[in-house]
Amino acid sequence: MSDQEPIDRDLYQRTLALLEPGEIDLAGAIVHTDLDSDAEADLHQTTIELGELIAEYEGIDPKDTYVYSGNDDPDFGLNQHQGLTLDGDEFVWECQQLLREDTFRIVFYYEADVDQDGLIDAMREAGYTVEGVEEP
Repeated sequence: MSDQEPIDRDLYQRTLALLEPGEIDLAGAIVHTDLDSDAEADLHQTTIELGELIAEYEGIDPKDTYVYSGNDDPDFGLNQHQGLTLDGDEFVWECQQLLREDTFRIVFYYEADVDQDGLIDAMREAGYTVEGVEEP
């Protein structure tokens, strides 16, 4: 994180806690949108656009990925999605779409070996309000 104060400290801390060591090292991004619960199609498009940026920064052609939404999967929550590769269903990213203060925040997780600063800058250049989240 930069030296700036997080926009939503609680959400930032919860996101940071989910990066704790597991099978792979993760980094994350919190995308603050102005989309409300009536903007489901725009929320979906935003998720796809940002997932494609993450894939690019992971060195994967976005055309070689798809979005898995686990609405029928008991191990998956509503508004939880994964970007997976077409060849082998390998993990590219995961996100949760969270409604907070009447607008959505999209919290992405992806492998920590990504160029985090470049990715966050690319998301901002695409017009999004984004906070990068990394293990200190």
